[in-house]
Amino acid sequence: MADLSDFQQYYKLADILIEQASKEQLAECARLLALNLAHYQGRFGEIALEDTLATLDATEPNDEQEVLLKDGMEILVGLLGGVLSGRGEDKH
Repeated sequence: MADLSDFQQYYKLADILIEQASKEQLAECARLLALNLAHYQGRFGEIALEDTLATLDATEPNDEQEVLLKDGMEILVGLLGGVLSGRGEDKH
């Protein structure tokens, strides 16, 4: 059975960051995630949505699915944190 504690911690942190984010910041985060996905897809091919949905629907994810869930939340938290901190914005 997979240990989901890291995933759960990232998930809670993502919720906190989402609460703090403006609509524009969330839109920027969505754009960055879309670019990441497009980059991956260009290099490795299309990701089957059915595979992603199966991971989300798993009541007891296997080790591989647990890593995917944790890594996904870690990426989301990193992007949200960067957007909220203003990282990447032009400073005048």
